[in-house]
Amino acid sequence: MRPALLPEPVGLKFVPLEAPPDWDAEFGFTGPLELEIGSGAGGHALEYCRRNPGVRFVAFEWRKKYARDTQMRAEKAGMKNLRVVESDARFVVPRIFAPGSLDVIHLQFPDPWWKRSHAKRAVVQPDFAKVMLGLLKPGGRFDMRTDVQDRGVAMLGILEAAGFHNPLGAGVFHPYDPEEVPSTRERRYLSSGEPVYRARLVKSAP
Repeated sequence: MRPALLPEPVGLKFVPLEAPPDWDAEFGFTGPLELEIGSGAGGHALEYCRRNPGVRFVAFEWRKKYARDTQMRAEKAGMKNLRVVESDARFVVPRIFAPGSLDVIHLQFPDPWWKRSHAKRAVVQPDFAKVMLGLLKPGGRFDMRTDVQDRGVAMLGILEAAGFHNPLGAGVFHPYDPEEVPSTRERRYLSSGEPVYRARLVKSAP
């Protein structure tokens, strides 16, 4: 069931910024800084933040209903480590995160954009892949999951071509790790046995 559209926008103060904010001041504590692009209904973001209270987590979701509902649920649960931004990450992320500042970037089941005319809306494009690589710290991780095999193969190829290192070898997906935090969709697939294509890529040290 889709959530109702709550009246208060979330994260809009970050959208017009031309330089990164003081994330230490924003969260009120220091720690790893992580980004999720396309947090959807918020299942992964909320559970990840619950399990990792020392992580500062910024989740982007362009659908207002989901973004506002996720932030509301986080606040009701007393979470201090999650900020949700209702905007298109591709246009805001490069301005509000400094190069080499992110520890992890999460991309959970991005929209496959089936129509050829919509392909340009996909998050993983060659130019943006290079931007994301630049925002990660050396040793930082890109955690991607999808249920669409051909999209997974294409995204993996783009990310590796941009300079991400695949510890398992070029073009190889990662097996499921029970220590990972599954999204709501991934939990459904795990219970049904349907395949999920995962990649845990890293930014090599210079």
